[in-house]
Amino acid sequence: MAFVPQVKIPATYIRGGTSKGVFFNLTDLPERCQVAGEPRDNMLLRVIGSPDPYGKQTDGMGGATSSTSKTVILAKSEQADHDVDYLFGQVAIDKAFVDWSGNCGNLTAAVGSFAIMSGLVDPERIPQNGVCTVRIWQKNISKTIIAQVPITNGEVQETGDFELDGVTFPAAEVPVEFIAPVDPSEAMFPTGNVVDELEVPGVGTFKATMITAGIPTIFLNAEDIGYTGTELQEAINSDDAALTRFETIRAHGAIKMGLITDVSEAVARQHTPKVAFVTGAKAYTTSSAKDVSADEIDLHVRALSMGKLHHAMMGTAAVAIGTAAAIPGTLVNLAASNDDEPSADNKGRNSVTFGHPSGTLKVGAEAALINGNWTVNKAIMSRSARVLMEGWVRIPGDCF
Repeated sequence: MAFVPQVKIPATYIRGGTSKGVFFNLTDLPERCQVAGEPRDNMLLRVIGSPDPYGKQTDGMGGATSSTSKTVILAKSEQADHDVDYLFGQVAIDKAFVDWSGNCGNLTAAVGSFAIMSGLVDPERIPQNGVCTVRIWQKNISKTIIAQVPITNGEVQETGDFELDGVTFPAAEVPVEFIAPVDPSEAMFPTGNVVDELEVPGVGTFKATMITAGIPTIFLNAEDIGYTGTELQEAINSDDAALTRFETIRAHGAIKMGLITDVSEAVARQHTPKVAFVTGAKAYTTSSAKDVSADEIDLHVRALSMGKLHHAMMGTAAVAIGTAAAIPGTLVNLAASNDDEPSADNKGRNSVTFGHPSGTLKVGAEAALINGNWTVNKAIMSRSARVLMEGWVRIPGDCF
């Protein structure tokens, strides 16, 4: 029996923030994969090594976690005043599914670097030494993101002394600005409330802040769902009953946010919304055995991605955290203010430093109340990025 040989596709494997993924230039893809559809999804699934019933992605580039089962496709931007169009695909590990419903904030830090290296940024905009401002159009969510990429001798500077908790080695700092993560025409709070009572049949009723900023996110109080808020991955991810409970909460929250109409639809929308739980500042020990005192942080946040507790924090969820902290009365704002209930003293916070399983992260946001509606001008955080490998990925020629 004759088998179709493998084909090779130009690709670059990059760490961005606390994630890593396979990056492609759109024009390098096989022609039928240059447009959205089943061939493209099948190609990306095979590149990453999904679906894998063993949950290891051994036969692909994925790392068997939500943070390492990611793909990015970049192209010269079709938008005015932008350099590059950025399309993100979150690849499921054990299912034949690519979720295009949201952005990856962590990999955004690598988009600017890859765009410059790939010739997608006008050479006239790249200084010989200094910082190149890369204007990114995030196609999944139709938003603008600005990455400030350091340049040395006309090339991207990847090495440096910036340390990012959740990443083992230091690298060059890449400030990232998420511009107008919520359009004035959109509802930042889909229900119209900064805090709702979320009823989850068979689980309970919980206070929840449901916000769409960076990525749709459901925030809960840790204590309300039986946690301290300082948990590390093992405490959640080794508990199948807890993961099922979180998924049920996520599905019912998605309905209340208007993202789906029935809980059965949640399985086909794994990337969004996210579920996170918060509590006030407490001393804790990180997954790398680093002690963090309560006075180093404003609050704790733990977030789930693709059904598992994240080892650090998703960049887009950090945008949601910063935005929610800037708005008085949200559960994030209350936790950061060490308040149990909204009061006249609650004020928005321009920035917060929060604890996550791997350490701490600072994020800032500019929020304003205009005509009775909250809006955000931008959210800011610093990440880093580094190319790990470049060349070609090989996949069977008949898999897409």
